Formats: sequence, structure tokens, C-alpha cells
Amino acid sequence: MPIIPNKDIYNLLKKYNKKQVTVDKAIKDYIKPGNRIFIDSGCAEPIDLTKKLIELGPQLPDVEILHFLSLSDLDYYETAGGIEDLFRHNAFFIGKSLRKYVSAGQADYTPMLLSEIPKLFKSGKIHLDTALLQFSPPDRYGFCSYGINVDIAKPIAESTEIIVAEINPKMPRTLGDSFIHMNDIDAFIVSNHDIIEYNYGELDETAIKIAKFVSSLIEDESTIQMGIGVIPNAVTNELKEKKDLGVHSEVFSDGIVDLVEEGVVTCKKKTLHKDKIICSFVMGSKKVYDFVDDNPMVEFHPCDYTNDPFIISQNKKQVAINAALSVDLTGQVNSDSLGHRFYSGIGGQVDFVRGAGRAEDGKPIMTLPSTATLKDGTVISRIMPFLRPGSGVVITRGDIHYVVTEWGIAYLYGKSIRERVLEMINIAHPDFREELLEHAKKWKYIYSDQKLPISIDGRVSVYPDKYEAFLQLQDGRTIKIRPVKPTDERMIQELHYSLDKKDRYLRFFTPMKDFRHRRIQPMVNIDYSTDMILIGEYTEKGEEKIVAMGAFLKAYQPSVAELAFVVHEDWRGLGITKYLLNYLVTIGKELNYKTFGGSIMLENKPMLHIINSSGYSLKLKKIEQGITVFAFDLS
Repeated sequence: MPIIPNKDIYNLLKKYNKKQVTVDKAIKDYIKPGNRIFIDSGCAEPIDLTKKLIELGPQLPDVEILHFLSLSDLDYYETAGGIEDLFRHNAFFIGKSLRKYVSAGQADYTPMLLSEIPKLFKSGKIHLDTALLQFSPPDRYGFCSYGINVDIAKPIAESTEIIVAEINPKMPRTLGDSFIHMNDIDAFIVSNHDIIEYNYGELDETAIKIAKFVSSLIEDESTIQMGIGVIPNAVTNELKEKKDLGVHSEVFSDGIVDLVEEGVVTCKKKTLHKDKIICSFVMGSKKVYDFVDDNPMVEFHPCDYTNDPFIISQNKKQVAINAALSVDLTGQVNSDSLGHRFYSGIGGQVDFVRGAGRAEDGKPIMTLPSTATLKDGTVISRIMPFLRPGSGVVITRGDIHYVVTEWGIAYLYGKSIRERVLEMINIAHPDFREELLEHAKKWKYIYSDQKLPISIDGRVSVYPDKYEAFLQLQDGRTIKIRPVKPTDERMIQELHYSLDKKDRYLRFFTPMKDFRHRRIQPMVNIDYSTDMILIGEYTEKGEEKIVAMGAFLKAYQPSVAELAFVVHEDWRGLGITKYLLNYLVTIGKELNYKTFGGSIMLENKPMLHIINSSGYSLKLKKIEQGITVFAFDLS
């Protein structure tokens, strides 16, 4: 007898008892040798039907099975007696249960944008005989919910010849465009197994650092998407201070539930589907399954809607957070393969990168650790001079915006190859930066004399992000204060070219006429353990510019450094120089400096006033040939 878990479900299904079959009949009567079938995806896999299919496999030769992301532990080949050519699997995204078989040539992979997969079936380009799907029990009107997985399941159900359902009371009843009527189901069994749960893995220090950088890019009232992976989901832990976030994502997990409960995700400021979380499927623990159950805040839609770049782009401040396997120096992103070996799939990355890129104030973000450890213990860089042979380009150079590693953020959109190379080297692991630099020089991507910041021990000097800060000015504007980077060269040139003849004379003691690469490069490649140049960066309508610089540079005497400042004319009188001076003193103390000094022309009255009114006791002040030479102790 079929399983009837409780009386309520029995009453709901009683009207359709002619369609209820045993699990044996569900497979034997509705799947024939040579058929092409689809098995429900992700954590919604119909386990009882799949087990029986595997068991009866020897009676069903040449059955082709289509998947989008298989996550169960079921092994189709070993369980079926190891017959290699019994089933032929075709995956649109390679899950763990099929990865080794795709690598061994026993299963196929079809690379497709997630938004476009439904069109294959709706158009008839791929004909399906049978779909094995898992649903929630019907309501009093006879409608079952697709539950936690609508993505391509609903379009496929509307295109296939036969639907065999596994009706499970443990499947959440989710809302949105997520229902099918019992009249449209050809046969069903009743199950009572737990829904597959998915663990994204433990967060390590690298993932946490990356998540913090990503969080810094997310503004209040943003709408976010997280792809599948440890790092995208780690970001949710870093968003607890944000306000009124929304969610439009093909998938989400437990972290979003926490943000809803803490009042961070409200969806109140969304420009599309206000007050609603929009998704296509969920993967996680029972916590997220309980959250989506009959929850009017969450709407499930097929992926040809959720992942349509046109739809995505209607969300103001849409942020797309996805994971990469490797990125080359020019910004080409590989996300689906390890060299020639296919590893996962395209999924929804391209859809959301392009959708977020088109959105007003949108931000497509790719994340990855800077290194990977091979089976033999060798550590390699994931920031590569070129992608490994066979690696697929999922996100093109033209689509890329932000790339984030544990070493920082690279912004590549609209940047030249030379600028991109420097940005990418700056977020690569320090142990590989010199090698990457040499490749870039060999290919003429950068200046032949391009250098990196090198510390006194001969190693690449690591950017000290701990010194990043924000300064609200007297006029209400806010600038970012941070250490200089090698990628700042052009903006520093622009700052200096903005100075008039008098300003140049006061700053350099000579009417400097040009600020070529050879002059500016020493300003952007500094040893952060001995020198510090802080810049004031202002961003308006996406354009970044440096409006101020303050520096101390190691002098010939031990524990002594010389000060220098430059501020754009339009940004003077707002307290920037005073702030930079005090911040440089704080950093100088950390680097064991005892004395700061410098030289100021007598004509430079504003700078003289800042030093004289700084509150630091001058131990030296003398005038020589129209120049004031000063020094003060940092204590």
C-alpha cells in the first residue's frame, strides 16, 4: 500500500486517488527504454523516485537523465551495478554526485545561462518524455507547490509529456509563480522523507576577509543576489549594520533568514517587487525551509524570470555576489572548470553580472581566494597571467566590474589593460605579485620599468587596509582616507596637474612642469613599513578622484621622517590637511618614528598656520633663505 502520512493529506488526495501509484509502477509504467527524463533539482530531488529509478536501471537501458544541480548522495552508476552506459546523464550544472562521471566521460555537461534553459524546453529544442518532480501536498483547491525549487522545474513541467510526482508533506508550500494543479499530474506517490539539506562549509579567515571587503561595497537599501558558494554566503554575516536591504536572487540560504529576523532585510526600498524577496530556489538547512513555508514575504519564480537581466536591472542598487575559480590579469573570469576538467557550471552568474551591471548604481562583484592548494600541496595563484588551457571564460573582460580577494578590491570596469593589470596584481597574494608583474612586462601590458612596493626585507610590501578611514568634511561631503596604491598613479598625476604655477612652486620649491610616470611611480610604490602616503579619495557618480595627499617619508636620520602635503584648490579650508597630519602622527608612532619635520616656504601661510596651530611642540624652527625648517616630537 502507498504511504499515507496523515489523515489531512489523505483527505486532500482522496479526490485524485486514481493517480496514486506505487513507487515501482511510477517508474515502470511511465519511463521506457530510450526515454529522456528530467529529475528535480538541488535540494528538491525526489529521493524515493530516484532510488527506484536506479534500482530498476538495468530494465531501462539508454535512458537520458537531465539535471540542473544534483546534490543528493545517490550514485547512479555504482548503485546500478557499475554499468557505465546504462544511464546517460546531461547536467546543466555539475553537482557533486556527477562531477567524477563528467570528468570520466560517462556523463555530459551542457553549458547554458540559467535564464535561457527553460527556452530549450518551451521551444521544443529538447523534447522530454517524463519529469520526476517533488511537490508539497495539494491545498483544498487542488494546487501543489513546487516547494523550494521552481527554477527550471516549472517550465519543464509545462513542457514534458508526463509528470510523475513525489508528494511530500515535508516539502514547504512556497508562494509566487510556484504552483501546479493535481489535474496536470499524471501519477504520484506519497513520500515522507526529509528534504535534502545543504551545508556551504565552515568559514575560514580568508572567506571572512573577502566578505568584509564585499560588505564595504554594499550600500544601505541595496538589493542583493548571492551565488552558490562559501564566500557569497559568508557575506550575509557582514551585513548586520546595513539598513533596508532587499533580495532578488536565484538562490538564498540561512544567512538571509538571519538578516530578515534582525531587521536588515526588509525589501521596503526595492524598486521592483517592493516588500518581497524574489528567488527561484533555496538551498540550506531546515531553518530556511521553515522560513519560506507559506511565507508571503518570499516569492518563487521560474529562472527565466528571476534571472532575466532586464528584470534584474530594474532593481536600483542591485548587487550581484558570485564566486570564481580563477581570474586572469585582464579580467577574464573562469567559474566552471579546472583547466579542461569541468567542475560546476555557468548557472546564473552571467545573468546577474549583466543585470546588476545595467541597474542604476548596480554592482556586479566576483569573489575568490587569492590562492589554491593542489593535491600535492603546491600553492598556486588564482589570479593568473592567463587562464589555464581549457578553462572557460564565464564572465568576459567586457562584463567584469569588481573582483575581490582577501587582499582587497579591484575595480576593472572601463579600465585599460595597464590599469587592470595593476589592479589585479594589487589583490593577488604577495608571493605571486612579482611573477605576475614580469609576465605583464613581457607582454607589454605595463611600463617596462613598472615596480611594486618593496619592503626593506626585499618582499612585496603589503597594502595596510587597517589604515583606511572616512572623513566627513565641514561642508557635509565625505572622503575616503587610505594609503596610496600602485593603481593611483593616474589620479595622482591629475591632482598635480590641477595645481597652478604658484601651488607647484610652494609644494616643490620649483615651478614643476610635468609629472610623468618616472616622477609619480615612487609616490605610489612605497614601503609601508617605513613610509606612508595617505590620499583623500572622493567618489561622485561612480568617478573616483584624489583630492588630497599627506605623506611622511623616511629621512636620512634614524627615527626621523619628513612631511609633505598637497590639496586640490577646491578642497582647501575644509580641515583635510589637519586631519591628515594627525593621522600621519598616529601611524608614525606605530612605525616607531620619534620626530617629524619638513620645510615650508614663508609664502605658504596656510601650511605655516597648520603647523603652528597643530598642538605639537616644535623643537626646531628656523628660517633660511625664505624657507621655514621645522621639526617636532611625536610624543
